[in-house]
Amino acid sequence: MHSARRCLLLFAAFAGGLVHGAPATRVACVGDSITAGAFLPDPAVAAYPARLGRLLGPDWDVRNFGVSATTLLQHGDHPYEAQPALPEALGFRPDVVVIALGTNDSKHPGDGSLDSADAPDNWAHRGEFVPDYEALIVRFRQANPAAKIYVCLPPPAFPGRWGINGRTIHDEIIPLIRQVAQKTQTDVIDLYTPFEGRGARFGDSVHPDAEGARMLATVVYRALTGHEPPERPLAE
Repeated sequence: MHSARRCLLLFAAFAGGLVHGAPATRVACVGDSITAGAFLPDPAVAAYPARLGRLLGPDWDVRNFGVSATTLLQHGDHPYEAQPALPEALGFRPDVVVIALGTNDSKHPGDGSLDSADAPDNWAHRGEFVPDYEALIVRFRQANPAAKIYVCLPPPAFPGRWGINGRTIHDEIIPLIRQVAQKTQTDVIDLYTPFEGRGARFGDSVHPDAEGARMLATVVYRALTGHEPPERPLAE
């Protein structure tokens, strides 16, 4: 009886140690220049994934796999599928994946976008958007079948530049992303609605400033945790 009790106590202590020393939840932030933190003074500190990591704290390992100019479309001018960041993100085997792509997919010449005369016509491949998005989600589920995957509605463009088109994002890309979410049973993070009417946060009409990046991190934090973020995040 004494020996059995001792074994039970040792097992309880071991199990408690496993819980106490549980590995951090791995979060992969996948996206384009908005995720990468383009035009921010110090993206390693100011981009939304870095801010999200500070909000979530040491029990979370948040990494930025954003690559500027990338498209979800595999036949876009700069597909995320072809970037080294994708195998790096898959090798990370994330527990949580936040995908924020679609802004550069809206590129096409003219139609109200600034500096768009020579823009690539990525949106000519619109018919491939849903299957290409589904294929990307499959890749992450193969890397970690238990992964929780979120698809983000892109922020607005005011009105857009270099062929990025605010009307296309709102009228076409967002409905398709919602369709992808329904078909793949993934959750949606709405990065569009919180920025409506906030064009001042987008100096070049596409990329959010530091305060905009903070807002992005707050929205994603709420989606991941179901709670409001702490008022004073670590190292902020």
